Amino acid sequence: CPGTTSEQAGKSSSCQGCPNQKLCASGATKAPDPAIAEIGAKLSTVKHKILVLSGKGGVGKSTFSAHLAHALASDSTKEVALLDVDICGPSIPRIMGLEGEQVHQSGSGWSPVYVDDNLAVMSIGFLLSSLDDAVIWRGPKKNGMIKQFLRDVDWGELDYLIVDTPPGTSDEHLSIVQYLSSTHIDGAVIITTPQEVSLQDVRKEIRFCQKVKLPIIGVVENMSGFVCPKCKNTSQIFPPTSGGAEQMCADLNLPLLGKVPLDPRIARSCDEGKSFLNEVPDSPAAKAYQSIVQS
Repeated sequence: CPGTTSEQAGKSSSCQGCPNQKLCASGATKAPDPAIAEIGAKLSTVKHKILVLSGKGGVGKSTFSAHLAHALASDSTKEVALLDVDICGPSIPRIMGLEGEQVHQSGSGWSPVYVDDNLAVMSIGFLLSSLDDAVIWRGPKKNGMIKQFLRDVDWGELDYLIVDTPPGTSDEHLSIVQYLSSTHIDGAVIITTPQEVSLQDVRKEIRFCQKVKLPIIGVVENMSGFVCPKCKNTSQIFPPTSGGAEQMCADLNLPLLGKVPLDPRIARSCDEGKSFLNEVPDSPAAKAYQSIVQS
């Protein structure tokens, strides 16, 4: 697909057989989406918007997003919200201890679910009738859901809106960047693990950010060694064969925000819906999180 706003929309050979070919060829799809201005007005009371991205799945984006939100909300003077736009794999409700909660409608829109007085969460997981329900949607329906999250949720006044995204560089990522285009996005935090098989996909994510003019705040290397809780020695579970995130950041002139070591207590905290930062505040991983947030 050349893209609905491309000059070749509806005209290229790849458009043959598409049910929207005539619509794209007519030029109607090039008109700006009125929802962009509506979202800009709705989010005008949000001071900082941060996207958490990675080209690779399983590197800990949702875990990082959740703990970033917890860390920011530890300052009781700050209002924080976490938006989960992983439409097909919403894990944020479990990680935040909110499974089974439901979204309520009010006169001012959908009300997010609150972990604490100053920490709100929104996810499609709150809209499913069962934890085992699969979301089998094509791009347009995913885009519509993300639009609703941004436009119809009563976010109120926020200091930080953290957006947890799925892996890749496709529908959800394009939608969130497009819909937030009328607002100021602080930038993206990119998550990777040390091994090259992860870094090669993360480089694609960095290229995506550059193409859509999304600022990159920095890179976090997750699962960066395993620190034994007893002997405190560090083992490299995922060896950085090509230099890890540190070498990649040096090559691409990007800031390395920090390295978070593996800790089995992080996984247990996520499964139990608790904040690892509160459960084990003196662990090397918790200190790494706090250092990243302060940076």
